Amino acid sequence: MPDVALPPLPYDTWVDTRDTLHLFLQILGKIRLKAHPKLNHWWHVTLYPSARGLSTGRIPYGDASFEIDYDMIDHKVIISRNDGRQTGFDVAGGTVAQFYRETMRCLSALGISVEIRAVPYDNKSTVPFAEDNAPRAYDKSAVAAYRRALCWIADVFERFRSRFNGKQTPVHLYWHSFDLVVTRFSGKAHPLEGGTASDKEAYSHEVISVGFWPGDDSYPKAAFYGYAYPEPDGLADVPLKPASALWAEKNGGALAVFNYDDLLSEAEPKEALLDFLEAVYQGAGKKADWPLDEFRHQYSDI
Repeated sequence: MPDVALPPLPYDTWVDTRDTLHLFLQILGKIRLKAHPKLNHWWHVTLYPSARGLSTGRIPYGDASFEIDYDMIDHKVIISRNDGRQTGFDVAGGTVAQFYRETMRCLSALGISVEIRAVPYDNKSTVPFAEDNAPRAYDKSAVAAYRRALCWIADVFERFRSRFNGKQTPVHLYWHSFDLVVTRFSGKAHPLEGGTASDKEAYSHEVISVGFWPGDDSYPKAAFYGYAYPEPDGLADVPLKPASALWAEKNGGALAVFNYDDLLSEAEPKEALLDFLEAVYQGAGKKADWPLDEFRHQYSDI
């Protein structure tokens, strides 16, 4: 039987709530981006799955530190300092402007000042956060379902991550694109030609990356994906698992896709997802001549 921890995530039933949540997370992500010391490949900007939702993790601030937790069970934002002080607010039913003001108010109450570029990034909304007073959908049950799926998927990604002993990212969520990602590196430099400065920072070395995104207007369904940079010849010929996974074209390259709905129909969903992640990694790694045996973590899956 499919794992009961995995809820359906039909895009058309929660797209408006998804868009609200995405903008809320962009505000929190921009705070981490501005306040955290810069890390390679933009690892300092991401959010992290927690038991109750998503978190910025600890952010250094002068001689102190703070963190912001988005609690998707009680639907609250909680901001904590390492001196024990804590404050927060309810998010359900609020506008983007209210979320932005309350976040900044709570930071100020804790003696924290962070100035962000307060406009959406690469989003279908272009309204500055402080001016976005339009009513916003916020279906608590849909957010709770997304949290359950995110926790389950993050657990599987951690298991997959444990199999690799080379340089790799944490399991983290890029708030601009709203996808949960794990990326592995071969260690070989391969500077990106063209693109933006942020693109060049992200793609300075060879990578094989896998992730999950909850869908958008261009692909209105939740799905898992995988790709390699630089893309080796014949990548789209690599066989994928499970049988429902397929290769698609994305920005002129090959993108492995495994739809979330297809995962729900698998008898052993955790193994099915691991099969997909491994098929992408092993296939791309062989095509790109990665030292796969050297990268295998001998203590994984114990």
